[in-house]
Amino acid sequence: MSRESGSKNGIRFTRYDWLNAKGQSPTMNIAIIGGGPAGLIAAEAASAAGAQVDLYDGMASVGRKFLLAGRGGLNLTHSEPSQKFLSRYGTRRAQIAPLLASFEPDALSAWARGLGIDTFVVSSGRVFPTDLKAAPWLRAWPRRRRQVAVRCPMPPRVCGGGCRR
Repeated sequence: MSRESGSKNGIRFTRYDWLNAKGQSPTMNIAIIGGGPAGLIAAEAASAAGAQVDLYDGMASVGRKFLLAGRGGLNLTHSEPSQKFLSRYGTRRAQIAPLLASFEPDALSAWARGLGIDTFVVSSGRVFPTDLKAAPWLRAWPRRRRQVAVRCPMPPRVCGGGCRR
């Protein structure tokens, strides 16, 4: 087994390679269900770590719900110091800290710049894209997705037991 850690497009990853009986590194195939912001970032991180990724969503294209978030200006994150931010999680602080440490606000802004989207901080400390809209993100992500080889075999619909289409 070998291990490689790195960062690509502002997203940190750790890649583990296990060798099969022939001494070859097998290809890891990952299916991610949900093409919202978290699914898109997870797909990008998995691809950066060497996986072949298929991203599935119930909508005709990924990221559609992101347009709803953009109606309020698209608040991306908060710029306050991490310890103060973590204090807002109360008793869950210890559980949340490692999650936030892996993708801090500066990393999110760097990742956005990698998509060609600049951000700014308002007086309250909230971070927004400069144009306050989600549509540029939805145009930039498919370009990035093609660069990092994430496939979106649409329009399969993923849903619970009695789903018919």
